[in-house]
Parts: sequence; C-alpha cells; structure tokens
Amino acid sequence: MTRNFTHRLATRDKTPLLVGIVGPSSSGKTFSALRLATGFQRVNPGAIFVIDTEAGRALQYADEFKFEHVPFGAPFGPLDYLDVIKYCVAEGATNIVIDSMSHEHEGPGGVLEIQAAEFVRLGPKLQGLSWNKPKSEHRRLINTILQFNCNFIFCFRAKEKLNWDIKPPKPLGFMAIGGGEWMFEMTTQCLLLPQSNGVPAWTSTMDGEKETIKRPKQFLGVLGEPTQLSEDIGEAMAKWAAGSSGTPQKTATELLVEYAACSEPSEFRRLENIRKVSWTAIAPSDKAKVKAAGELAAKRIEDAAKALEPVPPVNDEAFEETTTAEAS
Repeated sequence: MTRNFTHRLATRDKTPLLVGIVGPSSSGKTFSALRLATGFQRVNPGAIFVIDTEAGRALQYADEFKFEHVPFGAPFGPLDYLDVIKYCVAEGATNIVIDSMSHEHEGPGGVLEIQAAEFVRLGPKLQGLSWNKPKSEHRRLINTILQFNCNFIFCFRAKEKLNWDIKPPKPLGFMAIGGGEWMFEMTTQCLLLPQSNGVPAWTSTMDGEKETIKRPKQFLGVLGEPTQLSEDIGEAMAKWAAGSSGTPQKTATELLVEYAACSEPSEFRRLENIRKVSWTAIAPSDKAKVKAAGELAAKRIEDAAKALEPVPPVNDEAFEETTTAEAS
C-alpha cells in the first residue's frame, strides 16, 4: 500500500511542553511542578489537572494552588496511565502534572511486574521476549501523549545508582526511576538534589546525573543561574512553546489531504490546532468528514505504537534499574 506524504516550508509552530522533574524525597518535586504548571496556565488558559499516585500528597498544596485532583491507584501499567491521561484531557485539562511517573516502571502492575509475569509465562529460554509486551505498551503510552495539545510535567522519583561494570563500582549519582526512554521526549528535564528546595542542578561531575539533566539552548536564559522553579519560569517557557508563527486557517479539502498523510504525533497536534482555528469557516456538510479524518489519523498513529518492537537485549538499560539498594 502506497503511503501519502505532504511537505511545507518549516515554521516554528506551537508545541506542548513536556517537562521532567527528577528528584529524591523532599527535594521539592510536587511544589515545583505546581509552580511551573501555574506559569504555563498564564499562557495556556484552562484547568491544571494533577494525577496523584502519592496517596494525596498534592493535596497538601491545595491552599496555595488551584488545580483539579485525580487520585490514581494501582495497577500502574502504561495503559492505566494512558486511561487516566485521556480522562483528564476529555475533562478539559490543558496542563497535566503526573506525580509520580515512576510508578509506571516499578509500581504494582507496572512495567517490571508486567515483564516478570511474561517471563513466567514464556519461560527462561524466551527471557528476551518477556520485554515485548511492557515495552510495546510503554511506547504506546509515550506516542499517544505526544498527540495531545496539552502541557505535561512528569515527576520522577530518583535513586543514587552505581555502575557495576566497573571494579570497584562507580557512583553515578541520582537518576530517575523509569526515566530512560522518557528523556528523548522531554522538552527539558530538571534534577533536584536532596534538600534543594526546588532549585535544579544544571551541572554535575556524576555521569548518571549528566544524563539526567536536559537544558536545551532555547531555555538557557530562562533556566540560567540556579534558582527556584517558579511561575515566572513556567510562563516564559510557555511563551517560547507558543511558537513564532501564527496558526493558519485551512479549507476542509486541505485538512482532508493533510490528515490522510499524517502519521506522526507532532504533525497531528499541528493539524488539530489548525482545525480548531478553521472550524467556524468549514461548511457544516464538511465538518463530519474533517472530524472523521482526524480520528482516523489519531487511530493510525496509535495503532502504529501498538506494534511489537524488535526483541530487546536481555539487559535493557531503559527498563532494568540497577540501584545501590537492589544490587546489595
């Protein structure tokens, strides 16, 4: 079957922010996430939703911030996270805080437990295959998140880790639990060290911490000298994410052609923004066609994410977490 493609002159379009906040207990993750989200909201009006896996910890800040609270208990599989995120988006969320994302990896029903169940089902000889299901579901979660026109802040628990391939083991510093593959998708990622009070560390001598920190060029001014993550920082980041080009209007025919060629999450988000600003000018007789074309594109992208990936190595660093506690 021949695929459809389109092309256009490159422009810096509006894009959602995906921000990771990594830190151990009492480093300021939840408070910092709410401050950033409040700043995002100044540019992207709409509700802040907090998906709370931490036994209601976010409610401690209900007097200081206005947000919708979504209690989220086990099981914590990737598709369970996807269900609760879809719920928030359907309820009008424009800024979503997930506290914590680490449960998807090591929590009850999470990636490690899915892999363990698959290992039992398949047997030791097919150990590598036991990663197919959790990795496929994990990738489907990420790919679907990338389709939403919504800002996300992901809080990750952190542990001190060691490189056990070196004798004696070499300390790597604090690294996110379950954050391996997420790093590729993050707009930026902040490392909060113990008792940092929400002030990110942007440099480190530890190899693992260097890999955890992500501060792209466009945020060097906003995230320059070490300072507390704040509403003003969130607002500045959201203003950059608004893009440098306006959202154009398109006809129903143009949208139908572009939806038919759409196979990638960021392009789908762009088309959804265009559809929103073009909607009132589209004839009522064409609206159903355009809506159906958008739904078909979304399903095509989601179905592609469901496809099983190649068999991963037995020691997959993105999923198998080696920590001081686990290795001792």
